[in-house]
Parts: sequence; C-alpha cells; structure tokens
Amino acid sequence: MIAVDTNILVYAHRNDSPFHLRAKQCLARLAEGPSNWAIAWPCLHEFLGVVTHPRIYAPPTPPAVALEQIRVWLGSPKLTLLAESPFYLAELERIVIGGKIVGPRVHDARIAAICLSHGVSELWSADRDFGRMSDLKVRNPLLD
Repeated sequence: MIAVDTNILVYAHRNDSPFHLRAKQCLARLAEGPSNWAIAWPCLHEFLGVVTHPRIYAPPTPPAVALEQIRVWLGSPKLTLLAESPFYLAELERIVIGGKIVGPRVHDARIAAICLSHGVSELWSADRDFGRMSDLKVRNPLLD
C-alpha cells in the first residue's frame, strides 16, 4: 500500500504550487486506481495547518475549503486512514533510536512509524528527511 505525505497533499491542493499539476495527477491516479492507498491522520492535520497559514500562503486557503478538500480525499473508496496502532511505539522507538532522530524530525519519524505499523510499502513524499528512516521506502512521485 502507498501512503501520501503532507507535501504531496499540499501541492495537489494549492494551484499556486509549481508542483500542483503533477501532484494532482499523482493523487488522482491513487484515488481512482484499483489499489488501496493511505494517508496518516497527522498528515491531514499538518495539511490543514499549512494551507490555512497566512505566513505560508497569501492568500491562505480558507479552513472550510481545506476541510472540503480532505472530505474529497476521504471519498476515495480505496483510501485507508492511518493512526497510531498497538505496534506504533515499538516502531517509533526503533526509528528514533536507530536513526538518532531528535527535534523537528520526530514528526517525520511519527509518520514513518505509523506507516510501518500498518504495513505501508511506500511513502510518497518530496521531503528528504525520511532518508534516515531506512525501513520505509520513500519515493518522490513528482520526479518520475
């Protein structure tokens, strides 16, 4: 199963992103495809915070519009929403200790641990910080 990171969601949503069209196409391929795909709840929370932030986007996305975008993604019949599972803490500990992860990178470790604890085979992200989490295959679909 492929999971999608926050930055791909943001790029697909914000038409002022230079990666908008490619990200939107990638998400459409997942949402309309035959295979299960996933988004971790923390990525949806982060998406909401990023696109509505007035210091990041001028103008920012209105919260109601951002929430409607989330509802559209949730309408994909093959989407699985991921959250912390009973196996999450063990994965998080292994990633944090093994990768010597500290500070802001703990958020990315959280996403990786959630994905791994749900059997995600690949995370689509444009974030290079996942490189220290070697058990999770990360691919930037915008570069294909």
